[in-house]
Amino acid sequence: MTSTAAPPTEAPAAPGTPKAATGHPRGERHARRFGLPVATCLVMGNIIGGGIFLLPASVAPFGTISLVAFGVLTLGALALALVFGSLARRHPRTGGPYVYARAAFGDFAGFLAAWSYWITTWVSNAALAVAAVGYLRVLFPAVGEHTWSMCLAALAVQWLPALANLAGTRCVGAVQLVSTVLKFAPLLLVAVGGLFFFDPANLGPFRATDQSAVGAVSASAAILLFSYLGVESAAVSAGEVRDPARNVGRATVLGTVGAAAVYLMGTLAVFGLVPHERLVDSQAPFTEAVDAMFGGAWGGTLVACAAVVSMVGALNGWTLLSAQTPYAAARDGLFPAAFLTRRRGVPVVGVLVTTVLASALTVYNYTAGSEGVFEILVLVTTFTATVPYLLSAAAQVYFLLSGRPERVRRGRLVRDASLAGLAFAFSMWLVAGSGYAAVYQGLLFLFAGVLVHAVMAARRARRAGGTGAA
Repeated sequence: MTSTAAPPTEAPAAPGTPKAATGHPRGERHARRFGLPVATCLVMGNIIGGGIFLLPASVAPFGTISLVAFGVLTLGALALALVFGSLARRHPRTGGPYVYARAAFGDFAGFLAAWSYWITTWVSNAALAVAAVGYLRVLFPAVGEHTWSMCLAALAVQWLPALANLAGTRCVGAVQLVSTVLKFAPLLLVAVGGLFFFDPANLGPFRATDQSAVGAVSASAAILLFSYLGVESAAVSAGEVRDPARNVGRATVLGTVGAAAVYLMGTLAVFGLVPHERLVDSQAPFTEAVDAMFGGAWGGTLVACAAVVSMVGALNGWTLLSAQTPYAAARDGLFPAAFLTRRRGVPVVGVLVTTVLASALTVYNYTAGSEGVFEILVLVTTFTATVPYLLSAAAQVYFLLSGRPERVRRGRLVRDASLAGLAFAFSMWLVAGSGYAAVYQGLLFLFAGVLVHAVMAARRARRAGGTGAA
């Protein structure tokens, strides 16, 4: 496959869809596909949001054994990344997990993957925007003086990346590249520069709780499990990546490795810069790390700037992903045809609908006055995010076992099957880490989509009957 040809495997648009709505050729005349560097930044930027700035304090109560949990999780995330790369070579289409699940198990499984992933993206976007306001209040104290000012700030943080998406893939790529560089600069300052100020006496005990080693690793892993959500980013946007059969897998692995390196090095550096007893109760561990390195009180401003840039970059990438999956499903008639509308390489209706839903949830968060509802919804998305992962890993197993074994070297088959099994186990671990309440409520969200699937299936059946199809 050449680097400029459109993916030949994409399914045709649903009957009755205007040609311009499919994005061929008039609607995508100004689109520009992502190269390997931007695709890698998309993966890294979406994996690393704003949570990294609190992560060292979150796992500090378990001791430095939490770094072991990081290592174990990194292996699982890399296995999932390699599986996505293999699946992208087989099906280099926009939609990622949706495409793989549908190709392996049919329309219903594909719809569940698309529906659950879509829920994850727009609820997560609202959560990122609300979290970003906390850091904006450090830079601009007036933002936090009123509920309405915080709400407006959160809405602005959502709509600015949405406008960048509506401007086209060229603008999306530029924002993603710049935001990734800007946010990693201060993180690398702590991760690498912190080694020169590292004090082993600050590390504290290896196992700081009364739990067994296995129990401590599992407990800290439950907090860290969702640090790698976003590993599928390049696969979901495969149709916008140049030469996706090659570059999606590379970008997924490179982005995951890069994110893992930043996580591990940054957490280790903070452990060695901030005394353990203080780190356990810290609300801004990277701020305290910068202050320990250079003195003064400017660390808070630096970290707040980095956090805002990090979240805006993550919102930029997640907004694109939130529109790509409904677009791919709409091409196959599983989502409404309106989601097919594209301009400059971006599914504009998907971007607008997703941003409006996220904005409505944000307004509800600031006006409802009920404690904990928003946090519960965010926790639910940690379960819905794992559904496409499980289906993708299972799809890889299906493709491997249903193919002709004489065409595949035995060693390669064993390797790919082992990676798929590890990716499936990692995904199951993510589900278990969500907790009983999140799984229960997440299933309610998931099953609510069954009615949507029934309506869309009925439309396809009527259309097929009207054209004389069997």
